[in-house]
Amino acid sequence: MLIDLIRQRVHSAFVEMGIDASAIGPKESIQIDTPKNRKFGHYATNFPFVVSGKVKRPPLDLASKAAEIIDRDIFSKIEAVKPGFINFTLKPETLQSTIAEITAAGAEYGKTAFGGGKRIQVEFVSANPTGPLSVGHGRLAAFGDTLASIISSAGFDVQREFYVNDVGNQIENLSKSVELRCKETLGETIDPEQLGYKGEYLVPIAKVFMAENGKEVFALPENERRAAMGEFAIRKMLAYQAETLKKFGIVFDVWFREHQLHDEGLVEKTLELLVSRSEAYEEEGAFWFATSRYKDDKDRVLKKSDGRPTYFLADMTYHNNKYQRGFDTVIDIWGADHHGYIDRMKSGVEAMGYDPARLEVLIVQLVRFKQSGDYVRMSKRAGNMITLDDLIEEVGTDMARFFFLTRSRDSHLDFDIELAKEKSEANPLFYLQYAHARICSLIAKGAESGLNYKDGGDLSLLKEEKELLLMKRLADFPVEIQSSATSREPHRLITYLTELAGDFHTFYHDHRVVAPEEPEISAARLGLCTAVRTVLANGLRLLGVSAPESM
Repeated sequence: MLIDLIRQRVHSAFVEMGIDASAIGPKESIQIDTPKNRKFGHYATNFPFVVSGKVKRPPLDLASKAAEIIDRDIFSKIEAVKPGFINFTLKPETLQSTIAEITAAGAEYGKTAFGGGKRIQVEFVSANPTGPLSVGHGRLAAFGDTLASIISSAGFDVQREFYVNDVGNQIENLSKSVELRCKETLGETIDPEQLGYKGEYLVPIAKVFMAENGKEVFALPENERRAAMGEFAIRKMLAYQAETLKKFGIVFDVWFREHQLHDEGLVEKTLELLVSRSEAYEEEGAFWFATSRYKDDKDRVLKKSDGRPTYFLADMTYHNNKYQRGFDTVIDIWGADHHGYIDRMKSGVEAMGYDPARLEVLIVQLVRFKQSGDYVRMSKRAGNMITLDDLIEEVGTDMARFFFLTRSRDSHLDFDIELAKEKSEANPLFYLQYAHARICSLIAKGAESGLNYKDGGDLSLLKEEKELLLMKRLADFPVEIQSSATSREPHRLITYLTELAGDFHTFYHDHRVVAPEEPEISAARLGLCTAVRTVLANGLRLLGVSAPESM
């Protein structure tokens, strides 16, 4: 990968200059950027500034010395510029070699060993098992799944996990609601106001439960009966949620149920751990976590005076379990209403003896839906729940996933339903998919003309400015994956793919690709187009959307 090669050259130059190793650091820490102004070359680094303060030497002096030392075999120019940058301009043949690299790698192009196999868990969605997934869960799902894919491509060992909150008041309300719906199947009239969950989705669940268990179930003690009804409903709802997520292109590696923590005595063990570390104390029959020692405004209850553990203690236990499973980093993806919980959870992680930096909490903001310029409410087939299934039915999985990803997670998202359904280049996903389909059409046209493009032809013929810019953009793809992974910003990949498609359309407008009377340049350009197609397909795959061959 070109970026890694440049990093290595810069690192070696500073070592050769006799700079202390502690000031240089690992080569992976050397930042390489693409200058916005093309006159500054293809790549640039500010590394002389990073080292300057440590060795008390002017950054321009360091940049100049390094520029003299670095081998120019792949560069047409290396330049030190004020106040201390090093700019690199690549030789055309260096850029041309990218096409061969992409051709050889195919679907694997863009993947790197950058992460070194470090284990990262990404926990996302984690909706209560009490109803269908909402469109709000949809944004969490699209973000979490795409981030996991990008992090995996950057060389990390990633696990996707869904945490099932199947203990507590919401489950008690679910059990009571199912019980009422079961009575309704027997012909009893129920009071809808007594339903904790009023959605019609519980009606078929109750009917199946009664068909399997019969009215004899009401002869059981109330606690036993409700436990059976609640567990049945939970399993059905989890199956429905898993089906919706699969339709949305998401399959979790682990569905972790909270009740395991309680059944195995882990919640009590976590409390014992906190007490032994003097992080928790007992007062008036309750146990408290001394969160005020950290960033919280007051201490928090862990175990109530009636002996019941709080959600907070269960969450701490769950995170303790995550680290015990050997993850180097844990990423929690939460909705906007959980923002105030971040410092508290990090305090808990630290109190249990872990580095709080190993926990990353990413907040995903709310979604609003627009149609004809106005904000709208979508259909409500599930009580007061706007479902993800509704949205998928309305615009399709591709458009739903893509539009959820177009903005940064910390920005509110306006989802334009009409735009998502529009089949024109005004639709940002259509624009990308159309570029991919157009290239497929060009390749087919080339084949009909008998042009041999599979080996890329004579790539040395690709010297036009638009061709070189397109190859440079292709070379950046692995870097964009790494940047999106480390910044935890999947939307950056959409920006990259849009710019790549734009570069392709500009190239295609200015240069004839399939010209049977010029077979050599046509073969080279078809090789370039094939590389663009590969990168577009690989990028769209990371986003979880399709790359159609015709539109």
